[in-house]
Amino acid sequence: MLAANQIVAATLAMLEDKIQPGITTLQLDKWAEDYARKRAAVPAFKGYRGFPGSLCVSINEQVVHGIPSDAVVLNEGDIVSIDFGVKHQGFYGDSAVTLAVGKVSAKKLKLIEVTRQSLELAIEQVRVGNRINDLSRAVQGYVEKCGFSVVRQFVGHGIGSELHEAPEIPNYERSNERSPRLMAGMALAIEPMVNVGTYEVEVMKDGWTVLTRDRKPSAHFEHTVVVTDGDPLVLSRRHD
Repeated sequence: MLAANQIVAATLAMLEDKIQPGITTLQLDKWAEDYARKRAAVPAFKGYRGFPGSLCVSINEQVVHGIPSDAVVLNEGDIVSIDFGVKHQGFYGDSAVTLAVGKVSAKKLKLIEVTRQSLELAIEQVRVGNRINDLSRAVQGYVEKCGFSVVRQFVGHGIGSELHEAPEIPNYERSNERSPRLMAGMALAIEPMVNVGTYEVEVMKDGWTVLTRDRKPSAHFEHTVVVTDGDPLVLSRRHD
């Protein structure tokens, strides 16, 4: 799993270096797939439940699951969320980042930073004996304190020999249920999705792309993290 996630991490770093106005989202997709396949990894999303791309590329008010297209061009001032996963030697890696395209507004920069930090706060809670709700509470509390909202319709997940495994990892506290307790060896894909406005979202007619209902910007970060007997092990953070 470490090898798979390091391929994902290196792919996202490569894309970050290439991001600029004028690039199509399909070009990003091709770069990612080529990079992964040259490292003996298979894109995890391509064909998953019929999804047509290797990347999920979601711009501005798109939350997640944006379909790469040669008709969609990145513009100065956009923010773009890139979610990528691979399968390598039987195991999965999964990670996401939100990147600025050129100069973006202060509000969008704050959104990116709050979302990134909310993920780090959740990761700090990945310790034996804690519960999933401890991660959820860390994300929700910080995001709402900063004046933003967390998406509730989509959640993080366990990961391993399958892309999506139990348990679900909400980014908001489900106070009416007792969430699973963390045990050493569990692998979690933690992925806060944070909106400037309402947490409510809707799915476009393409059946995939998720939009904020009020069409205000959204950001998305994700890491694959393993519960150990000590500190959390973030497999998708670049180790080189």
